[in-house]
Amino acid sequence: MKQRLLKLSSQIDALSLRERGALFAAAAAVILFLLYAVLLNPLDAQQAALRTQISQQRNNIAGIDQEITQQVQDYGQDPDVALRARLSVVNAEATKLSGQLRAVQRDLVAPNQVVPLLDAILKTHGRLRLLSLTTLPVSGLNEAAAGAAAALPPATLPSAPGVVSPGAPAAAAAAKPPELLYRHGVQLAVQGNYLDMLDYMAALEAMPAQLFWGKVTLDATQYPATTLTLTLYTLGLERTWITL
Repeated sequence: MKQRLLKLSSQIDALSLRERGALFAAAAAVILFLLYAVLLNPLDAQQAALRTQISQQRNNIAGIDQEITQQVQDYGQDPDVALRARLSVVNAEATKLSGQLRAVQRDLVAPNQVVPLLDAILKTHGRLRLLSLTTLPVSGLNEAAAGAAAALPPATLPSAPGVVSPGAPAAAAAAKPPELLYRHGVQLAVQGNYLDMLDYMAALEAMPAQLFWGKVTLDATQYPATTLTLTLYTLGLERTWITL
């Protein structure tokens, strides 16, 4: 394997600087396409499935609440009995949902361990130089979904001329569901050899605890020195910031 790499290196050295740049740009484009197809698409689907599961659990709780309320109205039960029954059902659903969320979180890197873990793996790839490591603002999964919905054109409803509903914004704010999971992100920039960067990304992918891959960019404007910028995410039950 080493001989093949040396042979490949000598062949690349024999090319002109312009040919090297073109070859590197083509290879980088292929690698970025493969990274997107193999890593980013499945992780986006996993996050979407998780948001769908949380939404379904909320709908189940709301449906049970409506059934209990209807039973109270139909049979004239004691309101305290209905309240206790409602609390019991809601607590059971909340316990179930909490267990599911914790099971998902166990497969991911804890937010307070992301930065130390990235730093430890980077130290095993000594030929890469760390340029920057910054935390990103924490956001809830509901916030991400709301941001996507905000990009859609608003629906308009007919109303009487001059009539304004001042309570609508307050009602919308009150109806906002509580966050159950928060997304913690970091942006990492390193500089070095292209093959060393591939090894580093492979080491990140092979970790027992996983991270969600966000954006991956390669900058070869200072060839042969190359800059790799990674955006990585994990999920947590708390909004606590990742500490550097």
